[in-house]
Amino acid sequence: MTKKNYKIAVLPGDGTGPEVTAEAVKVMNASASIFGFKLEMQTFDWGGDRYLATGNVLPDDAVPTLKKFDAVLLGAIGHPKVKPGILEKGILLKLRFDLDQYINLRPVKLYPGVETPLKDKGPEHIDYVVVRENTGGIYTGVGGISMKGTPNEVAIQSMVYNRFQVERCLRYAFDLVCKRHTKSKPWKGLKESDIKEGKIGQLTLCGKTNVLTFVYDLWERAFYEIAKEYPQVKTDYCHVDATCMWMVKNPEWFDVIVTGNMFGDIITDLGAITQGGMGIAAGGNINPTGLSMFEPIGGSAPKYTGLGVINPLAAICSG
Repeated sequence: MTKKNYKIAVLPGDGTGPEVTAEAVKVMNASASIFGFKLEMQTFDWGGDRYLATGNVLPDDAVPTLKKFDAVLLGAIGHPKVKPGILEKGILLKLRFDLDQYINLRPVKLYPGVETPLKDKGPEHIDYVVVRENTGGIYTGVGGISMKGTPNEVAIQSMVYNRFQVERCLRYAFDLVCKRHTKSKPWKGLKESDIKEGKIGQLTLCGKTNVLTFVYDLWERAFYEIAKEYPQVKTDYCHVDATCMWMVKNPEWFDVIVTGNMFGDIITDLGAITQGGMGIAAGGNINPTGLSMFEPIGGSAPKYTGLGVINPLAAICSG
């Protein structure tokens, strides 16, 4: 039986976050009315203003509180009066890690009527998904600084992955390809020879095996081992720099891209501008068996607060 009642935690955040979130909530409530389900929303003031007033980024019970909800809608995090990194690490990364939202899901889709800076490309060319591993890699903060402020200062931040993290991300990506396509409607980018072999879609691993020879060796070995369980999925590999090039020159070559945390963060912003800009790009921090959090991928844009000029579509699509 399909669930009819959903509890949604709303974190409007900072800057223009509350403005775009308000528009998303309007559309969500209209959808609930049209499609016959109910939404119970509760708003939390977790963001820069609260931090400046209390000195606390999140309350101690933030995670157990959120776990009582079905999903989280986030506006944007980032306050001009708060040092960069405090809110981002204290809210965004903490919630991703503590809620084990190990998939960052980013559809890169150009909608009809939306302009793209890519010459001669239309909606039929830009329609793919980036699966970014979301809780490991260099973002976990393994490392440190010694002799800070001296001429001999040393800074180290390490990219760390274990096999478990890599495998679960890859399996999610392979499953996503299968969900996007059926044999009766294979991915349009496949060649006739691929279709004859029963392929329905393609998964591209984005890495840097020629330089990051330890971490992406692990990713690549796991990728091709798991691929044996998905004979219907065509596999491909691209270095991250080549991926950026093809995302501009031939975005139609991509179906689903899977990559690590840092590369995923970079290429999804490139993908966003090709689909019309940050005002269009929606994303999800996914825990497939737990609580997920959805957000526009643009920042809080505080200098535009109250001007009514920020595109709310990214927040609406996130909703």
